[in-house]
Amino acid sequence: MPGFIPNVSWKNDMLKSLGLSSIDELFSDIPEKIRIDKLNLPKGLSQQEVERELSFLADKNISCKKLLSFLGGGVKPHYIPAIVKSIISRSEFYTAYTPYQPEASQGFLQAMFEYQSMIAELTGMEVANASMYDAATSLGEAALMSTRITHEKCFLIPENISWERKSVLHNYVKGTGIEVKEIRYNRETGGIDLDDLKKNLDDTVSGVYLENPNFFGIIEEEIYEIQELIEDRKTLFVVGIDPISLGILKPPGEYNADIVIGEGRALGNPMDFGGSSLGIFACKKKYIRQMPGRIIGLTKDINGNRAFCMTLQTREQHIRRGKATSNICTNNGLNALAALVYITWLGSDGFYDISRRNFENGQKLMEILLDSGRFERIFTGIHFNEFVLRYKGDVSKFNTLLLEKGIHSGLPLEAYFPELKKTLLFGVTEVYGEDDFNRLYSAIMEVS
Repeated sequence: MPGFIPNVSWKNDMLKSLGLSSIDELFSDIPEKIRIDKLNLPKGLSQQEVERELSFLADKNISCKKLLSFLGGGVKPHYIPAIVKSIISRSEFYTAYTPYQPEASQGFLQAMFEYQSMIAELTGMEVANASMYDAATSLGEAALMSTRITHEKCFLIPENISWERKSVLHNYVKGTGIEVKEIRYNRETGGIDLDDLKKNLDDTVSGVYLENPNFFGIIEEEIYEIQELIEDRKTLFVVGIDPISLGILKPPGEYNADIVIGEGRALGNPMDFGGSSLGIFACKKKYIRQMPGRIIGLTKDINGNRAFCMTLQTREQHIRRGKATSNICTNNGLNALAALVYITWLGSDGFYDISRRNFENGQKLMEILLDSGRFERIFTGIHFNEFVLRYKGDVSKFNTLLLEKGIHSGLPLEAYFPELKKTLLFGVTEVYGEDDFNRLYSAIMEVS
């Protein structure tokens, strides 16, 4: 049967040039015992058949426009203004890859420069990079950066952080000799246990990671005491943030954080089934040479005109591996651009309003759940837009029955935190209003 690939007719000539008699000889270095006859894959489909199959699978999904989701601990629905998609869909942005030559795409480089400036202002830090993959990889990079700066090999984290972030962190430090130690959380407030932090904080610690608000949604009220403890040890203070909260909370730069990381998906980026995300990374200027990723700078061209360039790009492809700060291959430029457009559109007053509404909805949702009489509060700390409650009945049955009514309940925590039996982590954003809360309350009263 004739082939359609242009080089099929040249196959014999190519083999002859290589001094081979058959294509099988190309794989002669692979031991027979590890070779396989074929992959266990289904029969190929035509384009029409593939589209039909994918459409069938897609119809099984229910969007958050129909299904109310109060699931905490991860991706939550936020409102995305139409202007965000309109701008990032422009061909000069949508197809752009961060260029290696600064003159190749001045517009995109300017957008990344503006993004960095925005993140620096939002976090209160002196410098920010052109983004990372997500918060988890940002945390891994922060641990490596802390060790490069201090030359110490112990990195402290709270025990109550996301298991996904914890897993990525452990993978990042594998083979580096870095020890990751966990600090207990206060069983009463839900914040970090200061006594346990003091106990583990010694001269071998390179950095201390703290989330504010933390995984349980709790805002650390003793943040200045924590900062002083860390500063006295000449250890780096790494803070993880929810950028939406910074409309009403003090930025980490104001309590002397050394490195700030975060998950920026909520800034104008869709949920996308948990797909592409946005890792925030900022630090003090004195550590800029140890920062991973890329940094876009403002300069002048040969004619004295304003120009943008990649000022720092200390990754393996650009410098000797021994001097590279990271093997991160790219920045999430399109996601960063969406964040830039989103915050620019909101402005300072609009961003404050979004942050305030997230906080107020968080308080309102907790009140509704407690008023139902089916839940009890277990932490006394102030929360932002997520919180933990204990359900008085069967958690699994409750979640199933609520789902049947088109409502996604909170995240069960017992599998990840055995001490938190019958607990659910709830989350809410600015997209929900009074009608949604009333619908939730009515459904709870019906199923429990």
